[in-house]
Amino acid sequence: MSAFGSPALPAASPALGSAPSAVAHTQQGGRLTPREALEASKQKEATKVVVRFKATGNAPIMKQNFYKISSSNQFRTVIAFLRKELGWKPSDSLFLYINSSFSPAPDDTCFGTEGHLIVNYSSTQAWG
Repeated sequence: MSAFGSPALPAASPALGSAPSAVAHTQQGGRLTPREALEASKQKEATKVVVRFKATGNAPIMKQNFYKISSSNQFRTVIAFLRKELGWKPSDSLFLYINSSFSPAPDDTCFGTEGHLIVNYSSTQAWG
């Protein structure tokens, strides 16, 4: 199974200020036990981001444009997945932008604003 799961409606995301108890314990100057560190690690892995794809310029529009992905994945996973979905070869030009503003590096992690990551894609350069 790929890093992307089946599409689903976005679930309510936790509040930005909330932190797991193990993380809060660390911020107070205490040390984590191995068990607490493992639990904090599992909670981080369980965090999902809804990736929404938006066609720009002459790029083909996807029939389904949102998927869930683990927030710990690198952006190269999104690039490979989009190429596969569009049926594009590695030699075909593909430009990706986050929120119509910047192009992330392939080794960046996939984080979103309030659990959403908006990815604009195009076959030609669209922004800066």
